[in-house]
Order: sequence, then C-alpha cells, then structure tokens
Amino acid sequence: MGGTPDNGGDRRETGLRVFHTGEHPCGYWPERTARDLVLDPRDERLPQLYPLALRSGFRRSGDIVYRPHCRGCHACVPVRIDVAAFAPDRGQRRCLARNADVVARVVPAERSDEHLALYRRYLGARHRGGGMDDHGAVEFDQFLVGSWSQGRFLELRERDSHRLLGVAVTDLAGDDALSAVYTFFDPAEAKRSLGTLAILRQLEWARRDGRAWLYLGYWIEGHRKMDYKRRYAALEAFDGREWRPLADGG
Repeated sequence: MGGTPDNGGDRRETGLRVFHTGEHPCGYWPERTARDLVLDPRDERLPQLYPLALRSGFRRSGDIVYRPHCRGCHACVPVRIDVAAFAPDRGQRRCLARNADVVARVVPAERSDEHLALYRRYLGARHRGGGMDDHGAVEFDQFLVGSWSQGRFLELRERDSHRLLGVAVTDLAGDDALSAVYTFFDPAEAKRSLGTLAILRQLEWARRDGRAWLYLGYWIEGHRKMDYKRRYAALEAFDGREWRPLADGG
C-alpha cells in the first residue's frame, strides 16, 4: 500500500502506524480529489484496535480501516446513533409496519450464491457505471467480508416465502457497538424502503445485545446519497476530538 506514515499523537505510545494515502478521485463528489488516513493493514492487532478506531472516526472497507483526511474539505462527518436514546419517527414507524412480513436473522458473514446474486442485482440497478458493475465472488469477499473482521450478515427475508430481500453487513465492534458496513437489497422492492428497515433492525439488534452505539459511517450534508442519516434520532457526530449530538452542530 502506498502512502506516507503518520505516527503523531498517542499513536507513538501504541506503536500504531497510520498512513496518508495519495490523492485519488472522491467517491462522493466527482469534481473533487480525496485522500485518507489508513491504519497499517499488516498490523496483527487490527481486530483489537478496530473498536477504538471507530470511536476515533474511522471506518472499515474490507481489510482497510480508514478515515477521510482531505485538504481543505471536512464534508465527511463520522456519525453514530445512541441506541438507548433512539426512538423511530412517524415515517420510520410506517416503514416497520409496511414490512411486518419481513423477518430479520443474523447469520455468519459468509457469501452464498443467493447473497452474491442479490448483490449483483443491487449494483446493476443502483451503482451502474460506478466501477463496481463487474464485482464477483472475489470482490464480494474482499469488500464485504475481509479476513479479520468480526462481521455478521443481517438477512431480511419474507416470512412466508423465505425470499431474500436484503443483507446488512454489520460488524461486532467490541462489546458496546455495532457498525453498519454496507447494505444491499432487492432493487425491485423500492416501496419497502429496505435501507431504512435495515438500520431499524440493526438498532433493535444492538438494543437486544445491550450495545450503546450503532455506527453509520459518514454523513455528508446535502449529498443525495448520504444526507439521509440525518433523519435518525439520537444521532451523534465526531468533530475530531469528541462525539456530540449532531443537532448541536456536529
């Protein structure tokens, strides 16, 4: 992996190596370039360091734990939901009622032919031309499973037919949190709002397990694919030093 080491701050005390990547096209704003801070992917302690990294605004993609670190841009804001304080709003309650026939089941993060077929349909409908169109089994495992994460698949299935409607890839992040890594679902079921349902079911799962937080990755104000996270109550944002309610200026 190319990049510039950054061992500042308390990283020296743990021997943790953090790299700056080179500039690359921004995945959210096509006219911009981006760069990231990345934890050393060769560090054997990544499974133990990952929960701490989440609390510091990082995120996982495959085996890579990263945080945007762009020159002159701070649009990507790490966000998480306070599970105990969350209550669904009217629209989210309607989503739950509309999907009363959907059963959520937590299973090991292991690819099946059924998962892969649904993932490819989702990419073809939602991300055509985005560079992921040709993803197959290898890319699925690299992107969604990885080699060291404590991940699970939250399956959403129709109760009667057992048909797979969606999968929320979710990390167990220590004892106190879940992290929503990626969700894919049947593009023909738009009326069900399966992306919303997946987050609501993850929140139920976190509450059952007594976990304090559900990490949602990055919120980007005004971005059509990322601004939706603002709709969830009890949302907190990381400002680089501490977590605080997003309503307070996140």
